[in-house]
Amino acid sequence: MRRFLFLLTFGLMGAGILIRLGVWQVERLASKQEMLARIEAQIEAPPVTLAAATQPEFRRYAPVEVTGTFADGQARMLASRKTTGAVYRIIRPFEADGFGPVLIDTGWVPGGAEVQDAPLLPLTIVGNLDSPNEADSFTPAPDLEKGLWFARDVPAMANALGTQPVLIVLRDTPEMDLGVTPWPVDTAGIPNDHLQYAITWFSLAAIWVLMTAYFVLRTNRSPR
Repeated sequence: MRRFLFLLTFGLMGAGILIRLGVWQVERLASKQEMLARIEAQIEAPPVTLAAATQPEFRRYAPVEVTGTFADGQARMLASRKTTGAVYRIIRPFEADGFGPVLIDTGWVPGGAEVQDAPLLPLTIVGNLDSPNEADSFTPAPDLEKGLWFARDVPAMANALGTQPVLIVLRDTPEMDLGVTPWPVDTAGIPNDHLQYAITWFSLAAIWVLMTAYFVLRTNRSPR
């Protein structure tokens, strides 16, 4: 009898823990979906001035509109696109009127393609602020002589190109051809795997219950 109660108690406790983990993932899913909806709404909102988007603090994903002129220099960051393969992100210094030099992620070109110089004429840029945290201890150091980077390390890029550590990701193609395809900010890179996790926990709970039932019935039928 004691063995029967032990198996039943152990089984119910284990199933309860697994079910609670599944419920927690469902709650996280709802929270993540709400967060993604807020970010998407912010990305697509009407643009504001750069000064308004960075005061009193930097607002990631804030839509901005800036007028100014590209400066000499660029950073090519090695990246990958699912439908294209190896590409280069082209990040250029930009002198924003009334704000100063900033970085503009103008978009991508296929790997090995020639990158044309940016027009050194006044133009208006519409994009979104971003602060990607892509560099870590495993990221190779940039080749500054070739202007080749392996992550968007905004402070380091700003230091190399002589700008403020502010990055604007181009949203739309401006009136002048920059020789690149825009790679605008979106939520595709923000992981949202909570549904899969919830299904996993609930599946484990169901298996745990079936195994508990099997051992309990087997124990109950065993000769004393």
